[in-house]
Amino acid sequence: MMSYSLSAACCWIILAAILAAIPSKDNHWRRAYLLMAVGAPILVWVYLSDGLYWGLAFTVAVISVFRWPLRYLVAWIVRTVTRRTE
Repeated sequence: MMSYSLSAACCWIILAAILAAIPSKDNHWRRAYLLMAVGAPILVWVYLSDGLYWGLAFTVAVISVFRWPLRYLVAWIVRTVTRRTE
C-alpha cells in the first residue's frame, strides 16, 4: 500500500505535467512558483515518512521538473559570487 506522502508526490508530478502542457504568457514562471511552494513540504514529508531512497527518487523528479529554473538559479549564484570577488 502506498503511503499518503508518496500519493501526494505522485499527484504533484501529475499536476506539474498538466501545468507544463498548458500554454503560458510568462513562460510558466507563476506556475513554477506555485509548484515550488507546494512541492517543498511534500519533499520534506516524503523524506520523513518514507526514507532516504524514496526521498532521493522524488528529489530527482523535482529536479527534472525544475531543470530550467535551477539553471537560472545556479547562473545567478555564479554571477553574484564572481562579482564580489572581482
